[in-house]
Amino acid sequence: MISSPVPERGPQSGARRLRELLAAGDLVTAPGIYDGLTAALVERRGFRAAYVSGASASVSLLGEPDLGLMTASEMAAHVARLRAATSLPLIVDIDTGYGNELNVRRTVETYRRLGVAAVHIEDQVFPKRCGHLDGKAVVPVEEAASKVRAAVAARGDDEMIIIARTDARAPLGLRDAIDRANAYVDAGADMIFLEAPRSRGELEEVAQKVRAPLVANVIARSRTPVLPAADLGRLGFRLAIYPLLSAAAAAAAVDAALSTLAESGLPPTDVHGPAELFGIVGLDGWLDWSKEYTGSTAAGSATD
Repeated sequence: MISSPVPERGPQSGARRLRELLAAGDLVTAPGIYDGLTAALVERRGFRAAYVSGASASVSLLGEPDLGLMTASEMAAHVARLRAATSLPLIVDIDTGYGNELNVRRTVETYRRLGVAAVHIEDQVFPKRCGHLDGKAVVPVEEAASKVRAAVAARGDDEMIIIARTDARAPLGLRDAIDRANAYVDAGADMIFLEAPRSRGELEEVAQKVRAPLVANVIARSRTPVLPAADLGRLGFRLAIYPLLSAAAAAAAVDAALSTLAESGLPPTDVHGPAELFGIVGLDGWLDWSKEYTGSTAAGSATD
């Protein structure tokens, strides 16, 4: 729980902390966040990192599906707001880098300035689509490897982690996807995100044959079996991201509340009130600050 409205957030502290967490050996679990409230909830529950999904951003900000519709500037503005809302290390989805190597450089430099801990760049043809939808295609491996090299160069002496993602499993098969993953390791990627393995056996094969620390993408009702975090750690994965967890849970809860209102004319009563809701995002810290500097609770009460 954030106890102050202005927590300390050095520009490189997130990347350094994420590297330390990964070096410790335990699986790092990073739930997806898409706004200040979900960021505060993830931090409140004691998670040590958070994931910023392009899919959740597209759904929540644009009201559109994950088909590569978010622009680079829209995503950067989104990440800047989330960076201000939480002190957690952020792992950010940068899709295909929004263009060629020049665009990749600008994208990585932008996120470096924002203090992002890690980014992942993928090898899909632009415009990309959600990794668990049909109809994906990938660019030539040399082109994707060149973008990985550009991302590493653009990072400079920053501690930001560069994650290379391959979506080749669906269009080309697992063997080609593993070969691509290792080519991206040779290009300088710190970690590999091989999207959408289709069985536990495939997850095991990826863990055995890819020559870099691995990212697991955990999504309910997707192409990949959902394993407990402990199992992923035993297989050798180092980071588990849960891109749609917050957005999917919120959609279900809001839809249920709206159904109650539509059917009964009354809102549900088993939800947070103002004090509880504002408390999640740091009400006490703001009121304490107000007392210290103004001598009163200038921010007002929770029910005003």
